[in-house]
Amino acid sequence: MAEYISFQPSDFFSPKLYTGNSSSAEIPVTGVGFQPDFVWAKNRDATYDHFLFDSVRGATKYWRSNDTAIEGTNAQTLKSFDSDGYTMGTDSDINASTNGYASWNWKMGTTSGIGGSPSTTPEGYSFNQTTGQSIIYYIGTSVAGGGPIATLPHGLTKAPEFIIVKNLTAAARDTATYHVVTGNTKRIYLNQTAAPNTTSSAWNDTTPGATVFTVGGNEAVNELSKYFVAYCFTSIKGYSSFGKYIGNGNANGTFTYTGFRPAWLMLRRIDGSGDNWMVYDSLREGYNGGNDYLKPNSNSAELASDQIDLLSNGFKIRSADASINASSADYIYCAFAEFPIVSSNDTPGVAR
Repeated sequence: MAEYISFQPSDFFSPKLYTGNSSSAEIPVTGVGFQPDFVWAKNRDATYDHFLFDSVRGATKYWRSNDTAIEGTNAQTLKSFDSDGYTMGTDSDINASTNGYASWNWKMGTTSGIGGSPSTTPEGYSFNQTTGQSIIYYIGTSVAGGGPIATLPHGLTKAPEFIIVKNLTAAARDTATYHVVTGNTKRIYLNQTAAPNTTSSAWNDTTPGATVFTVGGNEAVNELSKYFVAYCFTSIKGYSSFGKYIGNGNANGTFTYTGFRPAWLMLRRIDGSGDNWMVYDSLREGYNGGNDYLKPNSNSAELASDQIDLLSNGFKIRSADASINASSADYIYCAFAEFPIVSSNDTPGVAR
């Protein structure tokens, strides 16, 4: 049966490319298709950091996925969230002259009435139950890693399958992620290539529920009086998918069904250490046989190894590289749709 949703994925997630104009003029980035609440931007051409912004913390505030630094504030980074995109300032990290940039943009939008009975009330939030995505801004409760644990609302009506948590106000803290495949006993750091770490201090060995998720005593997710941001996602048929595949060590690699043509895809090997997170999208370069990637854990420029095809109903590996397709190795993925197999206008999605 074809996957079908009653909305267009591009109304809630959209990749967007732009070119820096100079370090002396701000640049309005339009054509996103909506006013985003979460913007992740990266210079494709040079060794600049990944910059992550959200509307809950407000424009000009950012953190970086590839290092352990605290939240930064710079009036010349993302200056405003606009009706069809955003405006970048003159800072060279996000507006270097003639450099190409990728940005990935999510729309949440509901900022009141979040449900659940949490132990900790967020300082702010924005959620979207239709598409299963939310931003939760909170203050930690744990004293020197010894607790207490905290439960927090996520606003999604069903359990999150992927969560990113960043400690914004304590230095030298890694960025923890939860993934439904690795489960509640493991965390994977977004800024590292280390193997998933088994610990009860991250998620308190507690699987997220329909209304709340749990953070343990670890400083990466819950430190007394420190501010945190969590990005929560759950799979929505035809819009998003979070799962795993097993590599076959062959250039004619594994096919993974998602139920849509991916607009954005992030992969990570999970059965060892030394492997990067890898992000692909439908715009760079925009055709199969030419899908370049960026590494969220690294400030490196875009790499063009042509390792993957983005298809009408999923993705297929086209490389025997161990970071993406070692024989019998385990990999997790997170994917958001460009187009479902059948859209609300009864138009079938096709391969690129």
